[in-house]
Amino acid sequence: MSSVLLHKIDNQRRLCIQKDLKELNLWMYTLEEFNNELDSCHILEKQLIHNASVSNLIKALRRKNVLSMALFCKYNQELKDEWEYGKTDYDVARAKVHEKKRERYMLLIEEYSAFKKHIYKLLMRYQRK
Repeated sequence: MSSVLLHKIDNQRRLCIQKDLKELNLWMYTLEEFNNELDSCHILEKQLIHNASVSNLIKALRRKNVLSMALFCKYNQELKDEWEYGKTDYDVARAKVHEKKRERYMLLIEEYSAFKKHIYKLLMRYQRK
């Protein structure tokens, strides 16, 4: 292959990895915000709701969040290494790896959305006096 073609292929590979990195950074930012919201929910539970199952749910979601963040940090480093030093083509298999990470993220977001709805329903029971 000509050097021009190899250069184009490498640029395309890097562009795809860069896209994945940007998306991953958004996921990680969202999970950080999710963790901050869990802190607020924990305070609400302690001061107002007083429900052990809600407290346990917050702890479980925090654990999932921390584990997911750790996996995403590791994946972030893998992508950075691949972008900088790798020569592996960005093919269907590589795209499927990223898609699996996206699915994990989306499941966590769906679970967190359901949790927020639950918290809001609990809070609607309280009236300002």
